[in-house]
Amino acid sequence: MMQTSSPDEARSNARLDMPDDLRADVRTLGALLGRVLREDGGDELFADVERLRELAIGAVEDTDGDGRLAEAQALIDSFSVERADQVARAFTCYFHLVNLAEEYHRVRALRAREDATPRADALAGAYEQLAAETSEEEAARRLRDIEFHPVLTAHPTEARRRAVSGSIRRISELVAEADDPRLGANGRLRIERRLLAEIDTMWRTAHLRETKPSPVDEVFTAMSVFEATLFEVLPQVYRQTDDWLLGEERGLAAPRATPFVRLGSWIGADRDGNPNVTAKVTRQAAAIAAEHVLTALERETTRVGLAMTLDEKTTPPSADLVALWGTQRQLSEEVTAQVAARSPREPHRQVMLVAAARLAATRERDADLAYAGAEELLSDLRVVQDSLRQAGALRKAHGDLQNLIWQVESFGFHLTELEVRQHSKVHAQTLAWIADPESMPDPSVAPEEVLETFRSIAAIQRRHGVDACRRYTVSFTRSSEDLIAVYRLAEHALGSAEAAPVLDVVPLFETFDDLQNAPRILEEMLEVPQVQERLEKTGRRMEVMLGYSDSAKDVGPVSATLAIYTAQEEIAAWAQRHDIRLTLFHGKGGALGRGGGPANRAILAQPPHSVDGRFKLTEQGEVITARYGDRAIAARHIDQVAAATLLASAPSTEKRNAEAAERFADLAGTMDGRSRERFFELIHAEGFAPWFAQVTPQEEVGLLPLGSRPARRGLSVESLEDLRAIPWVFAWTQARINLTGWFGLGTALAAVGDIEQLRTAYREWPLFNTLIDNVEMSLAKTDRRIARQYLELGDREDLAELVLEELDLTTEWVLRITGHDYPLEGRRVLGRAVQLRNPYVDALSLIQLRALRALRTQNGEARSEEEQAEIKRLLLLSVNGIAAGLQNTG
Repeated sequence: MMQTSSPDEARSNARLDMPDDLRADVRTLGALLGRVLREDGGDELFADVERLRELAIGAVEDTDGDGRLAEAQALIDSFSVERADQVARAFTCYFHLVNLAEEYHRVRALRAREDATPRADALAGAYEQLAAETSEEEAARRLRDIEFHPVLTAHPTEARRRAVSGSIRRISELVAEADDPRLGANGRLRIERRLLAEIDTMWRTAHLRETKPSPVDEVFTAMSVFEATLFEVLPQVYRQTDDWLLGEERGLAAPRATPFVRLGSWIGADRDGNPNVTAKVTRQAAAIAAEHVLTALERETTRVGLAMTLDEKTTPPSADLVALWGTQRQLSEEVTAQVAARSPREPHRQVMLVAAARLAATRERDADLAYAGAEELLSDLRVVQDSLRQAGALRKAHGDLQNLIWQVESFGFHLTELEVRQHSKVHAQTLAWIADPESMPDPSVAPEEVLETFRSIAAIQRRHGVDACRRYTVSFTRSSEDLIAVYRLAEHALGSAEAAPVLDVVPLFETFDDLQNAPRILEEMLEVPQVQERLEKTGRRMEVMLGYSDSAKDVGPVSATLAIYTAQEEIAAWAQRHDIRLTLFHGKGGALGRGGGPANRAILAQPPHSVDGRFKLTEQGEVITARYGDRAIAARHIDQVAAATLLASAPSTEKRNAEAAERFADLAGTMDGRSRERFFELIHAEGFAPWFAQVTPQEEVGLLPLGSRPARRGLSVESLEDLRAIPWVFAWTQARINLTGWFGLGTALAAVGDIEQLRTAYREWPLFNTLIDNVEMSLAKTDRRIARQYLELGDREDLAELVLEELDLTTEWVLRITGHDYPLEGRRVLGRAVQLRNPYVDALSLIQLRALRALRTQNGEARSEEEQAEIKRLLLLSVNGIAAGLQNTG
């Protein structure tokens, strides 16, 4: 093992690295939480929390760390269940406060770094680089064609309640308000009083949901992100790029930026393993989304229209605008008369306000006045814009009106492009039932509901347009027959091919074997008549989805990473041979063990032609909040992803990735084989699945009402195939082991053995660099001492030692490659955040261990049902708190 710095040195360095303003925010919020604890629980509660905090920090910083850890565990064991509950809530509240302080500091830092020169990782900077490598014309063409398609999913990875999230949002707003240098003494006292009230509310709010959210609840949760950030952020991102492209002509010239974001959603449509998502729910999801976007567009059109107080003498209307007003009068004399009375001699304002009235009619389903679709509204808005240009009102034409046009182009009248997903076996069993109604499909398969799904898709397309719901993803695609089945079911459900809805069937390759077979299956897919027909109508566009989580659970994180890269190479080559405009859909999760990590770096590490200006991925759970919960952070994230999407096909990027993949092919082969063997040694060991359930809170995670989707496919977990990828990752994260992010890598690196070659690969091979950095993050959130205590819950010392041995080996080789003394040493901002919060997470882990030991004890003292329920509640509270502390779930 190499010599490394001690944990206390790392923590001390992290404390010194923390910016003064962030340190001040954390100190202030922590002190206010302390006041709330004293007010509600007295000095005794505060003293217990402080004593545990001191012991947890001492266990990291002191030479007698194990002794302090044992002392901390003894203190926790001395608590009543009620006191342990209070202490767990206190630490959880502290993490929420630290998280929001760090998030606001990110916003503060983003504002401080703003200048007129485009950053290299921003879209404008990427455009400059691409233009230098190709030409101004080629860069402009590629900029017009880029696409970013985030797809919101309802996978159960957001551990906190919406009520708690509401408290966090209000406290965040107060922290931002307190940062105003113009604030006087009275203002600061007012904010402190309000902060205390909000922190007190968060403390008193139940942190656990009593019931699972329904799919419709999850739809409304997603809508809150649209309302809070995305509706206003998208035109902001486009405007930022446009202002840079136009320079001194900004505001005067026609916009050059094209709207490149399209929002997708599986929420209320992903029925793979979720019996709660029905055809009725899918129709509701589409209706809710349409209601939200039409309301937002109506409000914005009204606002823009009211501000268009341009007199007909100073800004005469064009002939087309006069004709449009005539058409509007024919639609409704009553509405146009009211508008004309409110806005005399203001023709542009009149037309805009009638457009707002028509949006209201569209939302209310008033057929006489409603728009037929978003294109009709866009046509009206462009008539207004052209009229303003002709009249010389260029700044009005290219200001808020242009923002509104971008919003309509981005969201349409449907807001999200709803995507249905279903397992291939469900289709096969439904077709078998159609052929023989006497046959008995699997109890989890409801054939009539499967058919009703296609009728719902058709209904949604009639009501909201084809783009509102046309993609149909087939989980576990094994052959072209799995895709043909979708078209056959649609025709049967609607009665004929002509009546069937428009469908773009998307194959999803998830397992290791499926990834390897993908090119063959896609070749077969081209022979399907319905696929050929769609290719002709869409300009030969096609989507292919890659599953990260199941492949990692299948063969381990290293082999899965390499297999997905190879699959992308082969699929991209296949698409080029057949002149297919390919979009690869990345089924990434938020956690590192599910293919997460910084999206922009991951894009730049992809194989040549696998991006080509188009990037699509799933966004889920806590990642949705982290990336899109704040406007400044959302704008920065979208800008970074767009920049990487543009640069991924730059000649220098493609050359670097292609040469590196070829140069390090032997190294990859060695790592693939050895890491997979090591992973199989663990997961294929006899009794592994029940041991896994014993040493992690896997079973208890299933009790958390996080989402509408069940945590497993069957009634019990007898093998990993029964367990979904999310709780698989979540459970290892809770146990402070994070095994899904790193297991097998140490053995793979040791098998290569050549440290200089590995360091060269780290410098020159983007895929390997991203892999190592992601694993380093995973290791930083892993705690060997705490992990050992979880592993001792099982009776398999051989498996426990196997895990710890691989952990040590992986840590040693990763630090040797990076040249760091401890994980994340080279990433000061992220590293200091992890190091400073780890001891507090340790405290919650010890509370969780107490609860787990009590639940795992077979022959302990008899407990009443009430006592057992209290212990389970304590365990679930600790799960919630650890998720907040690590900022990772599944």
